[in-house]
Amino acid sequence: MAIADGVLTPAISVLSAVSGVKLKITELHENHIVIISCVILVGLFSLQHYGTHKVAFMFAPIVTVWLLCLTGIGVYNIFWWNSHIFHALSPIYMLKFLKSTGVEGWISLGGVVLAITGVETMFANLGHFSPLSIRIAFTFLVYPSLLLTYMGEAAFLSKHHEDIERSFYKAIPETVFWPVFIVATFAAMIGSQAVISATFSIISQCCALNCFPHVRIIHTSSKIYGQIYIPEVNWMLMCLSLAVTIGLRDTSMMGHAYGLAVTTVMFVTTCLMAMVMIIVWKQNTFTAVAFLLVFGSMELLYISACIFKVPEGAWIALTVSSIFMAVMYIWNYGTMKKHQFDVENKVSMNRIVSLGPSLGMVRVPGIGLVYTNLVTGVPAVFGHFVTNLPAFHQVLVFVCIKYVQVPYVCEKERILISRVGPKECGMFRCILRYGYKDLQQENYNFENRLVSGLVQFVETEEQTASKATDFCGEFGNSDIEAFDSSVHTTTISYPEEDRARCSCDIQVMTSDIGRVESFLLKDESLQILKAKESGVTYVLGHSYAKSKKPSSIFKKFAIDVVYAFLSKNSTEPNILMKVSPTSLLEVGMIYYV
Repeated sequence: MAIADGVLTPAISVLSAVSGVKLKITELHENHIVIISCVILVGLFSLQHYGTHKVAFMFAPIVTVWLLCLTGIGVYNIFWWNSHIFHALSPIYMLKFLKSTGVEGWISLGGVVLAITGVETMFANLGHFSPLSIRIAFTFLVYPSLLLTYMGEAAFLSKHHEDIERSFYKAIPETVFWPVFIVATFAAMIGSQAVISATFSIISQCCALNCFPHVRIIHTSSKIYGQIYIPEVNWMLMCLSLAVTIGLRDTSMMGHAYGLAVTTVMFVTTCLMAMVMIIVWKQNTFTAVAFLLVFGSMELLYISACIFKVPEGAWIALTVSSIFMAVMYIWNYGTMKKHQFDVENKVSMNRIVSLGPSLGMVRVPGIGLVYTNLVTGVPAVFGHFVTNLPAFHQVLVFVCIKYVQVPYVCEKERILISRVGPKECGMFRCILRYGYKDLQQENYNFENRLVSGLVQFVETEEQTASKATDFCGEFGNSDIEAFDSSVHTTTISYPEEDRARCSCDIQVMTSDIGRVESFLLKDESLQILKAKESGVTYVLGHSYAKSKKPSSIFKKFAIDVVYAFLSKNSTEPNILMKVSPTSLLEVGMIYYV
């Protein structure tokens, strides 16, 4: 429903703002309004790839001017048309309205809810502003502005019952109509842009949790964390928004769909918040249940009214959200089945070692990075690879990228390195851990950092085993001093300020290899550095999932049709990781799930 909100908000905001021009240019046809709205929508979505940081300085002034305009117009209409409208603040009139209208009044709540939709997105700014600043802005600017705006519009309608359609623009004084119209259009674009950016963030986190097909994420700001742009999602939202605008051409029907989407998001958020209160905040269960009953009952009242609007446009929100939910479920199901296949068919290290002589296994110079989803064992795709092409790199690293169930993982806990198999095999495992809000984009050379981590791991092993005395007895003190001066300068530096030093240290080390490798070639640290000089190859599994023969027709459709289509059209892993084609080796394999 939140993604459906990202489709509906640009359409209804822009079309509502542009439709006001018809009051001044009466000969303007409805088709012209739709065309102008579509042009603005295309421009809005086309500008997304530039990011918001270049124009973000204008957002706050425009929204502030917009709210002040609403306040001024509201105050003007109250004193000009009906100064007694303040009595409408009493809830007695609400009860009288519901009592006199009955079921029709209850159903009308599906439209009344639009008076508060949009305001709740203020709290999405909690990632950028403190709770106190949001409370102050809402209490002293946003909420009074909304109250005065609607009271002013009600005061106008109390004297102009026939102007119920487009009453907002009709209540604007003639002298300030065009300035307010321009500000309204800009405010609609800003509100739409915010929802589009929120949709990008939601889908990015869904990808991290294996609930959405992989998409290419572009970072639009090098200074502000979290400002991202997803091309495929952007154009998909644009096409859906244009389809809604052209297909409906009616803000009332769009409002019904928008109201159902927003109220559903509110209710789900309330349910999740009650869980947070109990599980995370350790609050009293009675407090959480009271919170859920008070706020959940009000939201369910609005949702029940919005459901009656399904034939009048609300079906769009249900359709869009159902499609996205089906895509997310099938993608998660297929991904979990592939992971289950990997776990059940992983190859033991003993089998790889035992197959070496019979296959004529050859070790080639360089470092091979085999990407896998397994944190233990050897993936089946590697066994498939070595049995068909019995050769792999001198240093082999199984790289596993894992998104954990926390928002962020600090840098010093990002990389975990361990050994796979006997020492003479030269195999390691590297686990990269990210939170679901972390962005998988390293601002430094990952290869250098990985090599530095491997060297540190090997040296730590050697120190633990107390092998320094063996080196002394074999080579002498002078040789050991040369070894120490060239190797021990390289320490893996997890803090951000030490990343540049990590890269420089490796360059210093590799320049000293020629000087000491003649008598320390057996040292594993130098073997790793020499392998780095020979090049790094990325080995990626290109797997295809197929359902087993006895599977049900629903599973076959989900895996063989939908999941296969999503996999074929999702962004390839080598593009996501920005791997050069000259360093890429793909291994194809069919997974029967």
